[in-house]
Amino acid sequence: MKKRLALILPAALLLSAFVIAGSGRSNNEIPAPPAIGATIEDFTLPDVEGTNRTLASLKGKNGSVILFIAVQCPVSNAYNERMEQLAQDFKAKGINVIGINSNSTEDAGAVKAHAAQHKLSFVILKDSGNKIADRLGAKVTPEAYFLDANNKLVYHGRIDNSKDPAGVNSSELREALTLVLSGKPVEKTNATSFGCTIKRG
Repeated sequence: MKKRLALILPAALLLSAFVIAGSGRSNNEIPAPPAIGATIEDFTLPDVEGTNRTLASLKGKNGSVILFIAVQCPVSNAYNERMEQLAQDFKAKGINVIGINSNSTEDAGAVKAHAAQHKLSFVILKDSGNKIADRLGAKVTPEAYFLDANNKLVYHGRIDNSKDPAGVNSSELREALTLVLSGKPVEKTNATSFGCTIKRG
């Protein structure tokens, strides 16, 4: 029995080492995000129904907001109502919100159920393999990218300054949208995102 344990334990430790090593990349290995003013090229991802959608087909006439979101992240979930309200407030003004789920641990079925449960009306895409998260240098959920009508990145970062709605006193994303619609330059183009690390494969 002791001999069998001696053989089993090293094998188990080796297996656990592989599981840990294969759990994803660190933030240091993720490409840097595009610079403010960079043009974001069109991309294609499937929605939660499996239908391929392009950025070009989803953007509004005045731009688009890409939000990296999650099913299980408590920080992302704290923003569900605010993200939906943002989508509703700006859709009529020609800016569409596009959700992207890049977590390798959350499949399209879970993303679809989550959207229905929380009444998220904006399109959510599934980024298997983290291709778009890597292209945009996204690290956490939620994390926002605001592209103008010409797909130029004009704001990148958090939605606002507090997970708790009662603590919000700086709404950088909403301010950026309002300024662009008024024909004015965005004053604060970056604000550090906070949330749960995107689970890369």
